[in-house]
Amino acid sequence: MSDILKTDIQYLSGVGPKRADLLRKELQIKCFEDLLYYFPYKYVDRTKFYTIREINSTLPYIQIKGRITGFKTAGYKRNKRLVADFTDDTGTIELVWFRGIQWIKESIKTGKEYVVFGKPGIFNNRINVIHPEIEAQETLKSKINAPLQSFYNTSETLKRSYLNSKAIQKLLNNLLQQIEGKIRETMPSYMIKELKLLSLNEALLNIHFPKNPTILKKAEFRLKFEELFYIQLNLFKQKKTRSKEFTGHIFSTVGNNFNTFYHKHLPFKLTSAQKRVLKEIRQDTGSGKHMNRLLQGDVGCGKTLVALMSMLIGLDNGFQSCMMAPTEILAKQHFHTLTKMLGNMDIRIALLTGSTKQSERKVLFKELKEGTLNILVGTHALIEEVVKFHNLGLVVIDEQHRFGVAQRAKLWKKNKQPPHILVMTATPIPRTLAMTLYGDLEISVIDELPPGRKPVITAHYYDSKRLRLFGFLRKQIKKGQQIYIVYPLIQESEKMDYKDLEDGYEGIVREFPPPEYAVSVVHGRMKSEEKDISMRYFVKGQTHIMIATTVIEIGVDIPNASVMVIESAERFGLSQLHQLRGRVGRGADQSYCILMTSMKLTYEARKRIETMVETNDGFEIAEVDLKLRGPGDLEGTQQSGIAFSLKIANLGKDGQILQYARDRAEEIIENDPDLNKPDNLILVSQLQKLRKENIDWSSIS
Repeated sequence: MSDILKTDIQYLSGVGPKRADLLRKELQIKCFEDLLYYFPYKYVDRTKFYTIREINSTLPYIQIKGRITGFKTAGYKRNKRLVADFTDDTGTIELVWFRGIQWIKESIKTGKEYVVFGKPGIFNNRINVIHPEIEAQETLKSKINAPLQSFYNTSETLKRSYLNSKAIQKLLNNLLQQIEGKIRETMPSYMIKELKLLSLNEALLNIHFPKNPTILKKAEFRLKFEELFYIQLNLFKQKKTRSKEFTGHIFSTVGNNFNTFYHKHLPFKLTSAQKRVLKEIRQDTGSGKHMNRLLQGDVGCGKTLVALMSMLIGLDNGFQSCMMAPTEILAKQHFHTLTKMLGNMDIRIALLTGSTKQSERKVLFKELKEGTLNILVGTHALIEEVVKFHNLGLVVIDEQHRFGVAQRAKLWKKNKQPPHILVMTATPIPRTLAMTLYGDLEISVIDELPPGRKPVITAHYYDSKRLRLFGFLRKQIKKGQQIYIVYPLIQESEKMDYKDLEDGYEGIVREFPPPEYAVSVVHGRMKSEEKDISMRYFVKGQTHIMIATTVIEIGVDIPNASVMVIESAERFGLSQLHQLRGRVGRGADQSYCILMTSMKLTYEARKRIETMVETNDGFEIAEVDLKLRGPGDLEGTQQSGIAFSLKIANLGKDGQILQYARDRAEEIIENDPDLNKPDNLILVSQLQKLRKENIDWSSIS
C-alpha cells in the first residue's frame, strides 16, 4: 500500500485540523487509509426521480428535480426554522432546515434548478423534507458517477459540525480522485485470476461509489474475502509454526489412577460425546505433538469430568496438572467438584486463589515444587512468579476469553517444555466465530447431556400473569423444590437495578411470608461473607427462594433448585439467558425457566424470548445471537474481554465466504508453510502489516 495512504487525514481536501480532530475522536479515522476503509452501511438507488405529485409520507426516500420559488422563516429561538417552497411541473412541497439557516440562505438561489434527496414527512397536512440533500444539477456531473448512494454511520457530534453521511461521501470522492492509481494490490495475482476477484482499486471504488448492484456485490465479495482470508492465513501459519517448534509431553499410559476412577468413582456413565472427546485428547497427548484443544459444551454437559479424566492420564504418566478459572467463585466450584469426584483416591489436590492464607501457600508451594501436589486449581494466582511446578504436563483453562494472552503465556513458561493446553468454554460458540476466534485450536464438542437429565421447560409470562406465577412457585415449594429469582444488573443503571431487586424482594416476602417461607438475597453490593452466608442457607435448603442479580450466573450448582425466574428477561442477552437457565436442571426432577417481560418488546427482544422458549440447544441459540447482534456484541466475547472487530465481513451472514477463505488459506499453508514462494511474498508483507496496524491478532488466537 503506497505511502500516500498514511497521510494525516487533515491534509485531505475538505478536512483541515478541526475536522481531522473530530474524525479521529469520533470515528478513529486518522489517515487516508482509515477513511478509505470506512465502509458504508447501506445503499439507496439514486437512478429514480419522482414527480412531486407521486410523493407520499410513507416512501423511505425520494429524489426530485425542481426550483425553489421562495424562503420564509418560522418559529422562535430553538424552534426557528427556514422553510422553502420547492416546485416542479406537478406541485409544490416544503423543504425545512433547523440548522445552517444562514448558509442555506446564502448558498441556495431561487429560480435555479436543483436535485433534492431526502425522507418525506408530513406537517400541517403538507408534504415536507427536513434537512434534504440539495445540489445544483450541474455540480452532479463533476462527481464520480454512482447511481447507488452510499450511507455512512456518523455521530451527533459530527452532524453538529456538518460531517453527516453526505459530507463523508464528499470526502471519499475527494480522496479517491486524489489517490487514483496509487492503491497497491494486497492479494497475489494468481489468486485474483483463479478466484475472478476485482482488483483492490476497483473494489474500493465500487464499495463507495457502485456503478450498479452487480459490481457492488463483486466489490463486497473481494473485500470480505480478503479480510477473512488473512485472519485464517495467520491462524494456519501460527498453527504450523507451533507444531514445528513445540513437541508435546507424551502421555503414553492409561494407568492406575485413570482406571480406578473410571471403575469406582465415575459419577455417571459417560455419554458417547464425552467418550469421543476423551479419545481425541488421548490421541493428542499421546502423539508427541503439543495439544492445543478447545472443548465446547453446554452448561451441565460434563466438561469438568472430561478435564479431570485428562488430568488423571497426565498423573499416570508422572505429570502435574492445573485448572485455571477466571473468578474465585468458579475456582472454588471446580475445586469442590473435583474433590467430590475423586472421593478417597490417593490424589493430592489443592486450591490457590487471592484469598489463600500465607501459611497454606507455603505448604502448597513446597508440595508443588517437590511434585507431591498432583492437581492445582485456582484463579490467575496460578501464574504468579512464585508458583513453580515440579513437572507441569497439562493446563486446563476455563472460560479462556477472560484471560489475556500474556497471562496464558506465563503458564507455558512454568516448564522448559510447554504443557498441553485444554481450553473449556460453557458459552457455545457459533461455527463461524469458532473458526475465526479459535481457528488455530483443534475443536471438540460435547453435544449430549448426561443420562437422567431432563431438558428444562421454558415459558414466557408477561408481567400481567404474575399471580399465576406465584401459584406455580407455591406448588413447586410444596414439592420440596427451591427457586431462583434473578434481576438484571446493567452497569449504567446499577442504582435502578438495585431498586428493582429491593422492590422485588419486598413483593416476594409479601407473597411468601415467614415463617412458612424463607427467602435469601445475593447481589453485587453485599460483602463476600454476607454473600457466602446467604448462599450457604440456600445450598443447605434452609431458604426456599433466592433473589439475586446475575452473580449466580456462574459457579452455583444446586441440584434441588429446579425453577429459574428471570425478571425483565428482555434486558438480558441470549447467551446470558441461556447461562442462567443452565443453573437449573442439575437434578433428576423436571426443571423450569420462566421469562418475565413487559408487554412492550422490541423485535430483537421478542426474537430472543421466542428462541429461548423453542430450544435448549446452546449452539442453535448462539447462532441466533450472532445473527441478531454480530460478533462484536456477543455475550461472552466482548463483555468478557475479546476485542474483535471486522470492517466489512459479518460472521452472522458471511459463513460461506469464511469457509471459502479458510479452505484457500489452508491450501496455501499446506503447499508453502513458510510462504517462501515468490508469488506468496505479498502475503507475508500483508500479514506483517496487519499484525502491526489493524488487527489485535493476539486476542484472536
